Amino acid sequence: MRPLPRSHEKGNGPQLQINLLGPMEVIDDGVQVRIPGEKLRSILAALALSVGHSVSRSELIDELWGEEPPNSAENSLHGHIARLRRVLVAHGGKAALRNVIQTSPTGYVLELTEEDVDASRLLQLVARAEAVNAHNPKGAVDLLNEAVSLWRGPALIDAGHGMICQVAYTQLEEVRLGAYERLFDIRLRLDQPRAVIPGLEQLHARYPLHERFCEQLITALYLSGRQADALNTYHRTREYLSQHLGLQPGHGLRDRFQDILRQSPHLSISGAGEEVIPTS
Repeated sequence: MRPLPRSHEKGNGPQLQINLLGPMEVIDDGVQVRIPGEKLRSILAALALSVGHSVSRSELIDELWGEEPPNSAENSLHGHIARLRRVLVAHGGKAALRNVIQTSPTGYVLELTEEDVDASRLLQLVARAEAVNAHNPKGAVDLLNEAVSLWRGPALIDAGHGMICQVAYTQLEEVRLGAYERLFDIRLRLDQPRAVIPGLEQLHARYPLHERFCEQLITALYLSGRQADALNTYHRTREYLSQHLGLQPGHGLRDRFQDILRQSPHLSISGAGEEVIPTS
């Protein structure tokens, strides 16, 4: 995704909400707008991922047709843009006030703000959490919980297979996993190991090759007085990595396993915490 533009006041202009963190949703003045056809969704997703910036015609043609576009690709793109504009204004909501897809000298611009796109709000929330974490870790937890709650399924799942969307999917998934990692790190630091165990168990089951979740899970189990469960979880993960990748756990996970075996003094048994972190 391209760098986000600075926020600006929406005023009385069209207020669309475009959600990409799952099946595409377009909400216009509280009404959901169906975007028919993968090509229209691909165009809108590409524009929303660069909200406020021009996306060139050549980039959009590559997104729709890849390396072998038809001879009529530019005319076809123009037709798809015209159809997308009609769809966005058809039901007479905020988008009908003016055209939110503007033509630029080289391509097209989605004239909304980053607050209008959930993928952009995600990045804002994660950045704000990082900024406040040192002096307000509970505030950082709230921001990260809000960030991960934006997901409704795999990002951009119905927006086609073009390079823009595929690269953005990978980046967004990395941000998502990083947000969960940071969230659980802070909660463990706030002495809430029992509270994070259910969420970490879900994530570890969903991402068995993501060693950081296993490291956090065995830490939480140990700090909750469940050393045997922590050691068993490590051994199951080691076997899984060996069977599926032919690899041993990385240094971080191995070091934490050794800390637990030795009951290292920088780890302390705790029973605090009751609130469960959502993982949906």
